[in-house]
Amino acid sequence: MRLRLCPPAVLLLLSAGCVLVSAPYKVTKGAVEGSVWAVKTSYTLTAGGTKIIYRIGKFTYEVVKAPRDWPLTHRDIREIDGLPVKEAIRLGRVKDSPYTVHGKRYVPMSAEKAGHYREVGVASWYGYETKHRKGGYMTADGEVFDPSGLTAAHKYLPLPMYVRVLNLENGRSVIVRVNDRGPFPCKENPGAGKRIIDLSMGAAKKLGMYEQGTTLVKVEAVRVRVR
Repeated sequence: MRLRLCPPAVLLLLSAGCVLVSAPYKVTKGAVEGSVWAVKTSYTLTAGGTKIIYRIGKFTYEVVKAPRDWPLTHRDIREIDGLPVKEAIRLGRVKDSPYTVHGKRYVPMSAEKAGHYREVGVASWYGYETKHRKGGYMTADGEVFDPSGLTAAHKYLPLPMYVRVLNLENGRSVIVRVNDRGPFPCKENPGAGKRIIDLSMGAAKKLGMYEQGTTLVKVEAVRVRVR
């Protein structure tokens, strides 16, 4: 059975009962060159709303706004941009807004810095526990969480964006849509916060890390143009 392991970040400032957490990511200028094209298709759903499908090469991403009454994948997110989480999502205040988890205030990087993001570290995967739940779960930017999709959670990247993840242990790679927050330390596994990215079950299978649960990866930003 795969265990969910939930770095301690660098603590810089104590204010109003919260801890400001610096981002331990690396931004390398010139790290990402060129861009990739995404083909966008929209469908109207019978229950209302819209499903948007993006295709980047051989990878496909389905984007659907989640019903407001669905629970978050990470219920420990207490506020985003000083607002209740779902209110921030409704107002479109998520992208690079600071947010609070367990009293710690995380500050995402700007879109400009994210465009040069590259980092090597440990990846894990999440979402199996959502697979058999009646209804569904909402990601931190308000999208339907699909455990079989090609998505990921990241503590500091703006939402949503795309990154290429390379499994350094077997050479497999996948482009994922970052639409959620995490991984965070938790009571059962405080070291999980040291991981740099949490992948969906579908992405973990593409990378050949589904059985082992974690692996060493290189993550770098992908500049996407839509047509």
